Amino acid sequence: MKVATDIGGTFTDLVYVNDRGDLGIAKSHTTPPNFEQGVMDVIQQAGIEPDAIKTFIHGTTVIINALTERKGAKTGLITTKGFRDVLEIARGNRPDLYNVRYQKPTPFVERYLRKEVEERLNYKGEELTPLNKNEIKEIVDFFKKEKVEAIAVSFLHSYANPVHEQETVAYIKALWPEVFVTASHEITKEWREYERTNTAVFNAYVKPIATSYVNKLDEKQKRSNNYIMQSNGGTTTFENAKNIPIHIVESGPVAGIFGAAVLGNILGEKNIIAFDVGGTTAKCSLIENGEVKVSTDYYIERDDRHAGYPIKTPVVDIVEIGNGGGSIAWIDDAGSLKVGPKSAGALPGPVAYGQGGTEPTTTDANLLTGRLSPKNFDYTVNMDKVKDAIETKIANYFNISAEEAALGIIRIANSNMLNALKLISIRKGYNPREFSLIAFGGGGSMHAAALAKELGVKKVIIPVASSVFSAWGMLMTDLRHDYIQTYITRLTDLDPAVINREWENLENNAYHEFLYEDVKKSSVMFTRFLDMRYLGQEHTVKVPVPNGRWNKETLETIIQSFHELHEKTYTFKLENAETEIVNLHLTAVGIVEKPELEKEHRDGEVKDAIKEVRPVYFEDTGWVQTDIYDRDKLPTLKTVTGPAIVEEKASVTVLYEGQTLVVDEYGNLILEIGVE
Repeated sequence: MKVATDIGGTFTDLVYVNDRGDLGIAKSHTTPPNFEQGVMDVIQQAGIEPDAIKTFIHGTTVIINALTERKGAKTGLITTKGFRDVLEIARGNRPDLYNVRYQKPTPFVERYLRKEVEERLNYKGEELTPLNKNEIKEIVDFFKKEKVEAIAVSFLHSYANPVHEQETVAYIKALWPEVFVTASHEITKEWREYERTNTAVFNAYVKPIATSYVNKLDEKQKRSNNYIMQSNGGTTTFENAKNIPIHIVESGPVAGIFGAAVLGNILGEKNIIAFDVGGTTAKCSLIENGEVKVSTDYYIERDDRHAGYPIKTPVVDIVEIGNGGGSIAWIDDAGSLKVGPKSAGALPGPVAYGQGGTEPTTTDANLLTGRLSPKNFDYTVNMDKVKDAIETKIANYFNISAEEAALGIIRIANSNMLNALKLISIRKGYNPREFSLIAFGGGGSMHAAALAKELGVKKVIIPVASSVFSAWGMLMTDLRHDYIQTYITRLTDLDPAVINREWENLENNAYHEFLYEDVKKSSVMFTRFLDMRYLGQEHTVKVPVPNGRWNKETLETIIQSFHELHEKTYTFKLENAETEIVNLHLTAVGIVEKPELEKEHRDGEVKDAIKEVRPVYFEDTGWVQTDIYDRDKLPTLKTVTGPAIVEEKASVTVLYEGQTLVVDEYGNLILEIGVE
């Protein structure tokens, strides 16, 4: 049996496939701070014997939570003499330009724990000043006295030559074997000293927590092959995740994005907007021509007022906002209705859970408007308490009915989600009419039809097991590693023989790492990219380039591809300008066996799938007697006409007037939105 689990802010999801190809799902509540207990709970709930698990794949929010909640280890930094304040200086570009009270992000390492060492390499990686090991011993003694738990090492130009970092790490481990150490070159060989240093610090900061968490999970899953989802859309071993936990900072969310790309490929849909609404957040990402976009320009806590913190590791390009089923509705000082980013979480949860929650949430609003049914909750729902919470906290302030207030909460939540969808599509020059929306997560299908209509998307796809789709995405992933090496050179000066040697070195590193993970050489596939720019530019464009050996003609083709991509990205190209390589980027994928989707045909009539008829409160029309369908009983390729509600385990699909729905041969719901 192959099992995937995904820990969210509110629920822990599970999907399994057995040796007969049968697919099963389960969902249980997340159990902070002992998240591994939620994993064991959902395995038990699914009725799975631990001995039957051959492969276990896991996605987690533990790393991102440790960073955002500042619950990592006490960390020290060792850096090149003169550079202890690189974290404090950060970048000069300010997102909130005219805010005179603007403050830069506070470094995760306090200044007294940032120590300098005499050493220096030049930009070519050549030694200018030898490493002073005596200073390292003094620093280690000081860190011991200060009860430091983790150390980050980041020297200038170590991306070009890591020798001084390697010597420092070896010496620290000889002096202090118990301490957790991270060197910047172990995570990234890409330039930009602030971003690289901050990434090394973050990895050190979460390393003790990650090691403890993964060890606990490993102990409970010791009979299986254990893998963990990475932020780049691939998986890695538990052991690797403990060494470089920063690679799993967006472990959970990206699995759903990757799953959407896989499903889109199966259905012949190459242009996809992936949309995931959970209990705490909504996430979205744009997939063009089947390609999941991966970037190393990733930030946490970045918005229009805060610069955030950079993490220089490959992360799927994803926009995340604090709006989900548990998002709390509230009224700000100006008297405006807001929804999120604060969430009721798993405990106490929405008012409907009856676990002590008193603040109205999106889930409560969907209950009161009839989109959700109290009968489908794990708890006994007290509808009087739900209505009272919305009435007293929201409706009375605006002098409207509780139902109107609930609809207002839903519309505000939709507006927040729509802004996120616009950020990845319209704001980047894409026409949403050319894309299909794949909606998943517990709340994705509930909001998808309304959002698609506003955005102009013509087709919405609600996958099988949509509420646990991120876990399903993990079942479809391969082992993956990204190797990025700063390699600055002009293409006109480039000797193909030299660049071929660089690619061979990266590929040999990949083969060696996969060998350690028991992946055969024949199962490894490579994809190459160059980060390129015009000479004198600051930022780059990622250009797909061919595998194999290059010659002069290959370089000319690459230059032409860069011009075209630059024009597509920035609306112009400079065909007579010099072009420059900044980074080599090799994506290495270790192919593993994956379950296949099987077609099935369900006969019958649409009317036979009706569970009940109940009133649902819609925009413009008010209360409407609405057919409620059981998804598991809907016949294949028969049309359902809105308004309608389709219920399944842990989620519902809302269909508006003028919209239609069919079940395809794979069991997915295909919604036609009726956009001109």
